[in-house]
Amino acid sequence: MNETALWTLIADARSTVPDPSDGEAVAAEAAARLSTRSPAEIVATQQVLWDVLVSSYTNPLWAAAYLINGGCSDDGFDYFRGWLLTQGKETYDAVRASPDSLAGLPDVIAAAESGMEFECEAALSIAWDAHIKATGMQLPQDAFRIRYPELDPDWDFDFDDSAELAARLPRLAALFLN
Repeated sequence: MNETALWTLIADARSTVPDPSDGEAVAAEAAARLSTRSPAEIVATQQVLWDVLVSSYTNPLWAAAYLINGGCSDDGFDYFRGWLLTQGKETYDAVRASPDSLAGLPDVIAAAESGMEFECEAALSIAWDAHIKATGMQLPQDAFRIRYPELDPDWDFDFDDSAELAARLPRLAALFLN
C-alpha cells in the first residue's frame, strides 16, 4: 500500500456510497474494501493512512477546524482531519494548501447555518477495522508510528481571538463569526 493506492481506495469508496460527503459511510466502505486484501497490505495501510493525516497537521488547518466546529481539541482535530481525508484527495490537498478554501465547500457553507460539525473518527481506523474483519485480530501494536511535525509558531495564538481568525481565515470568518 502506498499513498496513491490509499487515495484510490478512498475514491472508490466515495463512488459507491449514496452520499460521498458522509465521512462515516466513506470510511466504512473503505474499510470493507480494504478487508478483502492481504493482512500485510492492511497493516501497511495503517502507516500510509497516518502519514497522510500527519501531512495535514498544521496550525492554519487547526484554526479552521476550531472556527468551523466551534472549538477543536487534540482528538477533535484528528477527527476533523479524518473527515477531510474522506472528502478525497483533491479536496484534501486544496484544503491543506489553503484552509480558508473550506469556505467554498457546500457542506461547510451549510454548516454555518445548521451548526453541523465535521468529524470522522472512523476514518482513523479504516485499516484497524479492515484487519479485524479480515483476520479477527487487532492490528499489531507496532503497525505504525505517528510523527507529528512542529506546529508553525506564527499561528500560536488564541483561536478564540475573532479578530485574528478573521485576518487569517477571512472567508471562513465571514461564514462563522457573523
